[in-house]
Amino acid sequence: MIGNAEVVRDRTRLQSREDLRELRDSIQFARRDINNRLVSLCSGSGCAAYGTAKVHQALLDELAKQGMENDVEVKLTGCHGFCEKGPIMVIRPEGIFYAQVKEENIPEIVQKTIKNREIVDSLIFKDPATGEKIIYEQDIPFYKLQERIIFGENGMIDPTSLEDYLAMGGYSALEKALFDMIPEEIIDEVRRSGLRGRGGGGFPTATKWETCRKQEGKRYVICNADEGDPGAYMDRSLLEGNPHRVLEGMVIGALAIGSHEGYVYVRHEYPLAVKNLAIALEKAKDVGLLGGNILETGFDFNVHMSRGGGAFVCGESTALMASLEGRPGRPRAKYIHTVEKGFRGSPSNLNNVETWANVPVIINRGADWYASIGTEGSKGTKIFSLVGKVANTGLVEVPMGTTLRTIIYDIGGGIPRKKKFKAVQTGGPSGGCIPQEFLDLGVDFDELTKVGSMMGSGGMIVMDQDTCMVDVARYFLDFLKEESCGQCNPCREGIKRMLEILTEICQGRGKHGDIELLQELGGMIQGFALCGLGTSAPNPVLTTIHYFRDEYEAHIKDKKCPAGVCKALFHYEIDEDACTGCHLCAIKCPQEAIKGDKKKPHRLNQDKCIKCGICYDACKFDAVVVA
Repeated sequence: MIGNAEVVRDRTRLQSREDLRELRDSIQFARRDINNRLVSLCSGSGCAAYGTAKVHQALLDELAKQGMENDVEVKLTGCHGFCEKGPIMVIRPEGIFYAQVKEENIPEIVQKTIKNREIVDSLIFKDPATGEKIIYEQDIPFYKLQERIIFGENGMIDPTSLEDYLAMGGYSALEKALFDMIPEEIIDEVRRSGLRGRGGGGFPTATKWETCRKQEGKRYVICNADEGDPGAYMDRSLLEGNPHRVLEGMVIGALAIGSHEGYVYVRHEYPLAVKNLAIALEKAKDVGLLGGNILETGFDFNVHMSRGGGAFVCGESTALMASLEGRPGRPRAKYIHTVEKGFRGSPSNLNNVETWANVPVIINRGADWYASIGTEGSKGTKIFSLVGKVANTGLVEVPMGTTLRTIIYDIGGGIPRKKKFKAVQTGGPSGGCIPQEFLDLGVDFDELTKVGSMMGSGGMIVMDQDTCMVDVARYFLDFLKEESCGQCNPCREGIKRMLEILTEICQGRGKHGDIELLQELGGMIQGFALCGLGTSAPNPVLTTIHYFRDEYEAHIKDKKCPAGVCKALFHYEIDEDACTGCHLCAIKCPQEAIKGDKKKPHRLNQDKCIKCGICYDACKFDAVVVA
């Protein structure tokens, strides 16, 4: 089979714009010469956990067995986004989508689909909302309703292949920035695009770049890949699946700022991202797209990778830079900005992975095109990690301003088991919980702030009727207490005290005045904590009090947990009128606490019940109730 690896491997260092264009053209020509079919197999962390490696090997073995190894190109790609359906296989050029592929499915896939262009019915995606079977990737609502201008290439390229990235037009934005633009024009293009930082703060990217450029001394460019929000993995998947796109954005940013040295600060717990980034750095440097005298223009830019230890607080810019310097990752007061005095006391420009990944598309397609997407104050698209009590979980890229309803119901498929939507938390553990009344809210930086939440890095956790909002606030505060650096009193002591009060409430020992005390403590922390982690930490508590105060009062006054989560405040009962005697709850009960004859109402022994909820989840007739 004709491959593209040799095209780059046999090349010497690129010495001009013409060299880069010739290389890109030769790769694209080699691709056009291949009339073979292409099988894209997701090898992102999510699909890898489901067994992509075994499926991949089984596919190679079966193709060899059938004598078809030279007729089919098999490509291990980055994350496709629809993570719960892994391992995902897409057969091109048709775009046939197979979900949850197993080793034993491979012979049938090869024989029917690859060889005879027939469909394997058992692997077709079934829409949970309509029951419709959908064959092609582009027709699946999860993908169809997205606008994947940043994340879309993930499912098309091998992240370890520079050739694949070049074939998709990679480094053409850098070429344009190097040869056709001056630094001020690059910054102006980014300004007119309206790009705002995707790491949480939403600060205008061009303003940060311009301020950094004006500073004297050595300037640094830094990529924040220390994604620490529970349930969020957008940056991880971008760095795993398309590291060259992030690097290209960084080089363009360095050119605009006047920087010659950069760092990618990536979580050590992201081994695949670390591996693929290291390969990308090596290959880009080998051909002269990184390092000294890039494309013989006289511009030097080197990028180093640093692995973080996993502290949530190191996602904060000053704490991250302290960690880069080898010191404890503790934030500092923001009266001195990092663009003036950051890493090693020098002007430093920090953006997160997704922000850098937006830069090449802005340079290539233009500020006007980019600014046409999104809302007045929030341009472009945003990648969200859609998780929790939603049918279709995964990574979703939509234009800014897309409503929560569209994301959760149209793309996410709604709430499983016909449960009712209760709330969605956006912005990670420091974000707010948004109730049903705001489902038609357009999601952007400004609108989320108005209802007490925030964009954050893009985490979106959906909750249904069985979620206790008091317990949710307690959970996130427990996380933030552990992740606090302990440097300032408001955060260190305030979060701890709020958590103690919430724990007492969840255990049935809440008392009059606790709600007001939580609000007072939350306001104090917001006003006086040192860094963004501290000032935003009370958000889950304050928003759940604001929108779900009745649940707090039920816990405190009635000693009841309406959702049936806080074990000290509820018990399960069997409604004899609803019970059909199917016996499923009795079979599944680990304590043998449920007795009854088949087809007759059952009874639950409260002395044996451990409130595990297995009977509640198992009952198909809603006969097991929370009391």
